[in-house]
Amino acid sequence: MEYLFYTAFAAAVLLVWYLIRIRVVNRRIREVEKQTAELKDAALRDTEHLKKERLLEAKDEIFNWRVAAEREIQDQRLKAADLEKTLQEKEQGLQHEIRRIDRKRREIDQRVRSLKRRETQVEEARSEVKQLVEEQTRRLESVAGMTSEDAKKVLIQNVESEAMRDAAMLAKRIEEETVQKSAVEARKIISQAIQRCAAEHIVESSVSVVDLPSDEMKGRIIGREGRNIRALEQATGVDLIVDDTPEAVILSGFDPLRREIAKLSIERLIRDGRIHPARIEEVVSKMESEIETKLLEEGEQVAFELGIHNFDAGLLQLLGRLKYRTSYGQNVLNHSRDVAYIAGIMAREIGADVNVAKRGGLLHDIGKAVDRDMEGTHLQLGVEIARKYGESEEVMHTIEAHHFDVEFKTTEAVLVQAADAISAARPGARREVLENYIRRLEKLEELAGSFSGVAKAFALQAGREIRVIVESSKVSDEQAYWLSKDIAKRIEKDLEYPGQVKVTVIREMRVVDYAK
Repeated sequence: MEYLFYTAFAAAVLLVWYLIRIRVVNRRIREVEKQTAELKDAALRDTEHLKKERLLEAKDEIFNWRVAAEREIQDQRLKAADLEKTLQEKEQGLQHEIRRIDRKRREIDQRVRSLKRRETQVEEARSEVKQLVEEQTRRLESVAGMTSEDAKKVLIQNVESEAMRDAAMLAKRIEEETVQKSAVEARKIISQAIQRCAAEHIVESSVSVVDLPSDEMKGRIIGREGRNIRALEQATGVDLIVDDTPEAVILSGFDPLRREIAKLSIERLIRDGRIHPARIEEVVSKMESEIETKLLEEGEQVAFELGIHNFDAGLLQLLGRLKYRTSYGQNVLNHSRDVAYIAGIMAREIGADVNVAKRGGLLHDIGKAVDRDMEGTHLQLGVEIARKYGESEEVMHTIEAHHFDVEFKTTEAVLVQAADAISAARPGARREVLENYIRRLEKLEELAGSFSGVAKAFALQAGREIRVIVESSKVSDEQAYWLSKDIAKRIEKDLEYPGQVKVTVIREMRVVDYAK
């Protein structure tokens, strides 16, 4: 019974809870429906309000667009009015220009008609003048006894002669003015360069002298039956002359380097005291090795004195070899050093490249270091050596141009050539074989005498001046001026000479009569 009671009670509680729950849910549903209705009403109100705002905004935009469109239409109307006014003005201007062109056309037509009338008159006058000229020409030909063509030739010859005389006088005046202006500055630069160089006069020969401590040493150098002297000559390629000169042995040979090796070998043998063929060969071989080091030292010393750097060791060794090479009796290394020094001074004076001038002057005769062992002129060999050791194109040009073999392209090349001539032309710097010297002078006089109108030609000052005496009846003053130019050009073209040759043409007028 108790179980049933609890069951009934639980069922009653559940029923009450269910009824309460239904009432709560219904109440929530009604609240939700009420909120939904309120939200729907609010949304409708908002929608209406938004619609009204959008409508007002659209009306405002339409109004603004209408105002802007009306303003733009007004502007376009104003622009169209301005354009129409401008077109009217241009049309009026064009009409005015058309009227002006019509007036010009009428004036031009009048001028053309006037010119045609004048042209007709000129043609008539020209015909009359032509007839008069022909008539006068016939009269002149009959009076002068020559045709008009002959008269033209005579007139042309007179005009040419007059023009040549005027040209010669003008060229002479220009040349004199140029010489006067440039001579002072040129003499100043060259004199300063020569004065600052102040090199001694050195002429080397083909012999060297070895001093002996005593005459007894001569016998030891000769050796038993001359075996020592033969060994020395065979090892060095130099002739040994043992004569009556006290305490001295003379070495003779065309190669200064061989003579130097022979001299150093003999001096070493004298100090050592052991003189026999085997020892001689050993000493000569050692001297040949030591001379290469000495050549490098000589090259380095010269480069250091001149302040020139960045030389390859091989190039410095070739420079040192020039110390044992002579040209016309002048030591080539000393000559190259003088040329570099003089060229550097002149380059500094005129604002040229001092480094190129010095390097070109020092290397201008570098080909002479190998010209006896290789084929080619010392100019070609010098350019090849400079290119081999990485010298610049400017330096190579100074080497190939210093004997006028190519046209000068740089100022430094001209300075090197001038410095070369200065160094070679110093009194006592060089000497030539007498036979070559006489042959050169005879050829110089023969060349000058080959020109028409030359009576005599004399070579003076060791061939540095040629004095030409012309016949006054065959050569005028103007022709004498051009004759000096022609002779100078022929000398430059056909002869080889150190320095420069002065050409002096003398025209003397002599009138002789006798009182009887």
